[in-house]
Amino acid sequence: MSDDAVLHVKGRVLAGPEDVRDELWVVGGRISYDRPAGAGDVTTVEGWALPGLVDAHCHVGLGAEGPVDAETAEKQALTDREAGTLLIRDAGSPSDTRWVDDRDDLPKIIRAGRHIARTRRYIRNFAHEIEPDDLVAYVAREARRGDGWVKLVGDWIDRDLGDLAACWPRDAVEAAIAEAHRLGARVTAHCFAESSLRDLVEAGIDCVEHATGLTDDLIPLFAERGVAIVPTLVNIATFPRLAAGGERRYPRWSAHMRRLHERRYDTVRGAYDAGIPVYVGTDAGGSLAHGLVAAEVAELVTAGIPPVEALSATAWGARAWLGRPGLEEGAPADLVVYASDPRADVRTLAAPRRVVLNGRIVE
Repeated sequence: MSDDAVLHVKGRVLAGPEDVRDELWVVGGRISYDRPAGAGDVTTVEGWALPGLVDAHCHVGLGAEGPVDAETAEKQALTDREAGTLLIRDAGSPSDTRWVDDRDDLPKIIRAGRHIARTRRYIRNFAHEIEPDDLVAYVAREARRGDGWVKLVGDWIDRDLGDLAACWPRDAVEAAIAEAHRLGARVTAHCFAESSLRDLVEAGIDCVEHATGLTDDLIPLFAERGVAIVPTLVNIATFPRLAAGGERRYPRWSAHMRRLHERRYDTVRGAYDAGIPVYVGTDAGGSLAHGLVAAEVAELVTAGIPPVEALSATAWGARAWLGRPGLEEGAPADLVVYASDPRADVRTLAAPRRVVLNGRIVE
């Protein structure tokens, strides 16, 4: 398509869960619901259109050993784009991916800076590894580097204990979260286990990643405070393999990981039923492949979340939560077109018919 070409999307435009239009137009890279006067070169795409999908837990620029080069990061972003993911909340990366912002053919990224972890309590080469006295200073640093988010590692295996354990004392996270909020940033945290959750939520955290440790006594607290979760169920599926690998050295940790895995669907459904906001995230990067957003939506449905709500968790609702537009009049034309209604079967998301980014069809 040329820069002055007009794109016409017709069929069903899912501008919201209950807002279904018959068509939209893309003019100058922006969405319009009015037919442009005197349109010349018009390309028509038919099908079911959704806002560009959101992966709210993704790591562009991160590989299994830590930061990757720009060529590898580009391939990661392109893989996400081909899957229909056009907005990424990068939940921690040691790589500088600001160059992506200059590329109108790559997904838009909202960054959380680099992970902040306790010394020797996270994956090597991923995070700043510090002690509690330095937490406020590092949170301030990453709040300035990021795009309105900061990422903490809330728990990890304690080798002396032989099990998952909280990484930070309560007073440290209270001060750190207060500093992030003062600087206009929201805070999220990696949490597998139960032990760190109450302190983080009562300290004012905005979101918890994975949240496999949510229990019946903690769910009302999350709901009352409006703390969102991003369950990353496609990542939680790896827990049995991880547990098997650590069985000999850390049997207590392995058993704990298996328990968290076994109740994962009940945990997510319990959170949803209590009114806790749930969003789609794959945890792509590190050891997990990119492009898994459709699989994660399907996992949320398996957990018992209604299909339209699971779609919202990667489309309308997720974009609103991150402060980015969907298919509103005048919004950047980032959308995905499917052959059939994804509300009827979310597995449709695995096969985009057309991806449109910044008003251009991705070939």
